[in-house]
This record gives sequence, C-alpha cells and structure tokens, in this order.
Amino acid sequence: MPSWNSRGLRGSMLEEALNYTNNKYRHEKLALVQKIPTPITPMEIDKEKHHITLAYFEQKSTVDYIGTIQGIPVCFDAKECATDTFPLQNIHKHQINFMREFEIQQGIAFLIIYFTNAGLCYYVPCRDVLKFWDRAASGGRKSFRREELDENFTINITNQVYIHYLEAVSRDLDIRDVEEQYE
Repeated sequence: MPSWNSRGLRGSMLEEALNYTNNKYRHEKLALVQKIPTPITPMEIDKEKHHITLAYFEQKSTVDYIGTIQGIPVCFDAKECATDTFPLQNIHKHQINFMREFEIQQGIAFLIIYFTNAGLCYYVPCRDVLKFWDRAASGGRKSFRREELDENFTINITNQVYIHYLEAVSRDLDIRDVEEQYE
C-alpha cells in the first residue's frame, strides 16, 4: 500500500486555489464542486501536535473534484508540473477509467494542470487526456508537452487566487455541440 506522506504536498497550492475558486463559484451559485477526500488509515499519530505522521490509503482514489456546473456533472483532477513536459505516470489507470466512464454517463471529465515553470494553467479535456494515454499505450511518448495543449484552454488566474475554469468548461461544451452536429 502506498504511504500517505510519501508524496509530500505536491499540488497543494493548486488545490488550495481551486478550493477557493470553488467556494466562490458556490457562493455565486455558478457551480457546486467539492474536493473528494482520499480515505486513509492512520498508522502513526503525533499526539502532542495532533498530526498524522504516517498513514496508508484505504483505496484507490478516483479524481480530486466532483460536482455540477449549471446542472452538468463534472469531475476533474488537479496536477502541477515543474517542467513543460507532463509525465503520464502522474495519472493512474483507475483515474483514466473513471474519467472515461464518467464521460460515457454524459458528464464532463478533465484535468487542470498548472505548469509552475511557465506560470500557466490549462484545462485538458478528457478526449485529449485519452489521446495522450492511448498514444503511450501504443508505444509512443509516455508524456506530453505543454505545446501540445490547445491554447484556447489556457485558464486565467486572477488575483493570484482564482483559477477560473468555468470559461474553459464552456468552450469545451461548445466544441462538443459542434462535434455532435457532425456525428
């Protein structure tokens, strides 16, 4: 079983900003999206500081966030990347499967990736994630570069706090509507 503290606090700044954004969306009645806690089993506890110092995941997580935007079910995972190349090993097969199944049920699944070196945040639709995943499964690159992402899905970060991803969801919905017209 993987250790709870083995991966540090990777992504915590992005998740903190997303939690802040989601609270704002909720307050403004634009969306109801919540962080999904990963169930853990504490193994060691610092009783003086009331901190868990070692724990194990009880089960595999699905994605970081799930909710609804104006009646549309959404799920997404938040990732940070320190370089311009995102390793696909940062996404687990069970997460890919969950996102695929979520989309089959008419939901919208995506990643939000913050490229810390460039200070840029991207909305990556599930269809693109699957394209990169399938490419790797076919013997291709086991990563994708930031340049491979659609610039139209760059997410504005305002006041160094808000990650306004609703605009990207709206663009994704527009693309899906056009694609459905040609099916």
